[in-house]
Amino acid sequence: MSIIFAKSVAGRRGVRPPNSDVPAAAGLPPDYLRQTEPALCELSELDTVRHFTELSRRNFGLDSGFYPLGSCTMKYNPKILEKVAALPGFANLHPLLPQLRQGGMLAQGALRVLHDLEQWLAELTGMAGYTLQPLAGAHGELTGMMIVAAYHRDRGNRKAEVLIPDEAHGTNPSSAAIAGYTTLPVATDPKTGMLDLQELKAKIGPNTAAVMLTNPNTLGIFNTHIREVAEIAHRHDAQVYYDGANFNAVMGRFRPGDAGVDVMHLNLHKTFATPHGSGGPGAGPVGVAAHLVDFLPISRVVKRQDNTFILDYDYPKSIGYIAPFYGNFAVCLKACAYIMLLGADGLREVSEQAVLNANYLMQRLKDSYDLPFDRTCMHEFVLSAKRQEKQHGIRALDIAKGLIDRGFHPPTVYFPLIVPEALMIEPTETESKETLDRFVAAMRELAETAAADPESLRQAPKSTPVGRPDEVRAAREMDVCHPA
Repeated sequence: MSIIFAKSVAGRRGVRPPNSDVPAAAGLPPDYLRQTEPALCELSELDTVRHFTELSRRNFGLDSGFYPLGSCTMKYNPKILEKVAALPGFANLHPLLPQLRQGGMLAQGALRVLHDLEQWLAELTGMAGYTLQPLAGAHGELTGMMIVAAYHRDRGNRKAEVLIPDEAHGTNPSSAAIAGYTTLPVATDPKTGMLDLQELKAKIGPNTAAVMLTNPNTLGIFNTHIREVAEIAHRHDAQVYYDGANFNAVMGRFRPGDAGVDVMHLNLHKTFATPHGSGGPGAGPVGVAAHLVDFLPISRVVKRQDNTFILDYDYPKSIGYIAPFYGNFAVCLKACAYIMLLGADGLREVSEQAVLNANYLMQRLKDSYDLPFDRTCMHEFVLSAKRQEKQHGIRALDIAKGLIDRGFHPPTVYFPLIVPEALMIEPTETESKETLDRFVAAMRELAETAAADPESLRQAPKSTPVGRPDEVRAAREMDVCHPA
């Protein structure tokens, strides 16, 4: 059993804490005091350690296997970054420490990390200023769209619409909507896999506040018309929002600010090797062009003439606070260390290797699956299991489940929505050719099994503690306490 309470034995102890000499209940009203002892587990230390070790072995993570989750950049996190984040001078800081003090510095090291990281991100992306406060990529999107809204209010504009390509990240419409805008889709050109410029020109107008695009997009295709998109938007005083979550593909090769982008976010937990998902938390810094700097959130780290750093709150046009204190500082610290570790040449090599790995996989798999857009990809690409579904009744979900039995985490499935039976695959730069070849062999074998023994894939996975649940029922009737 995986539920620890099912292993509890009355009277068994793993630790005996000392009696408390602090009257914890002092001053509390009787109504707030427990009337019974808490029903805690009663286990030995050995049983407890074995329980959690067992659970950890059931988990799948980057430290245990290949994780080709498309559009999420699940790449290896160097352990030296964890050591940096755990340094006492950083880990033991309190966010309310004074910035300066007579005869010494308290938080100056941390403030310098924030300042330097902002400057390096600005240099990498061609933006004029950054905030590190957003706590995730989608939070960065919302922050960026709040800045766009503040810009239009300051100019007296009454704009209500945001145009978003249908190959953009799925959180873009939600972020724009939360910021108060109505979203309108722009179709993808079926030949190029990029935003359809003619439809953009037809839909944009005086009511357009922004064009919000992902580049490279979720098809893994770089929009080579980004300058023209920006020119079209700016003719209508619309801002260009650039979802930079896929920046891992273009570091050192392309700076969005140079192409006319007004506001963008980055995902430190994707591009800059900080933990992602359950290994988080994340960070979604937002960069802006010069005309939007005054709208950035407060506080902002400023470097003074004596080379000390302070937090500045004097920005009347700022959108205000969007996160407690300075955002997820430890995440920013890891990203700062990552940039210092690699340098400019190393960051460029990261992107080159990510693109090479993705194109290698795409070329080796396009004969076994459909490839809707057969052109050079960036960091990721999208296959389709439409052939397997039509000929053998095997869907993308069946392929994904079959990969689990073969020791791989599944790729993203059914996204982007414009590709039927989509399998979105991103190898990142950190995987070796040997790992990629094993993945190719597994994917090809799955395509063969779909034809020869489709029923076995419908029953996959068979190697996991839980097989294939009724996903709809699981979502509607969640039961996290059942011992089975």
